[in-house]
Amino acid sequence: MAVFGLLEYQEAPPEVRAVYDDIMKTRNTDWINNFWKAIAHDPALLRRTWESLKQVMAPGALDPLTKELIYLAVSVTNQCAYCIASHTAAARKAGMTEEMFAELMAVVGMANQTNRLVSGYQVEIDEAFRTAG
Repeated sequence: MAVFGLLEYQEAPPEVRAVYDDIMKTRNTDWINNFWKAIAHDPALLRRTWESLKQVMAPGALDPLTKELIYLAVSVTNQCAYCIASHTAAARKAGMTEEMFAELMAVVGMANQTNRLVSGYQVEIDEAFRTAG
C-alpha cells in the first residue's frame, strides 16, 4: 500500500487533475497508474516528475523501444517490481518480443555480475578507455 494512499482523479485538486489529464492525453489512455496517484499528494513533485519523464522519453536519437528497454534494464537492476511491470508493458507495446526480453535479461545479468567483480577486485580503468572516443 502506498504510504499516503492513492489520490484518485475524483478527489484530486485541479492542479493534479491537469497533470492526470495530460498523462492520459499523452499516453492515449483513460486511466492513471498507481505511481502517479501515489506521488500526486505532492503536486509539485507530480508535475516535475511527469514533465521530466515526458522530456526524457520523447522521440530523440534513441527510438521509443530502446528507451523502454534501457528503463526496464535499470528497473531490473534496481529491483523495482512496479517499474519492471510498467516498463515491460510499455516495451511490449513498443515492439519488444520474448526473444528481446530474454536477451535483455542476459545482458542485465552479465553487466551486474561483471560490475560487481570489477568493484570487488577494484580494477583500475585502462588508459585506452579513458582516451577513447
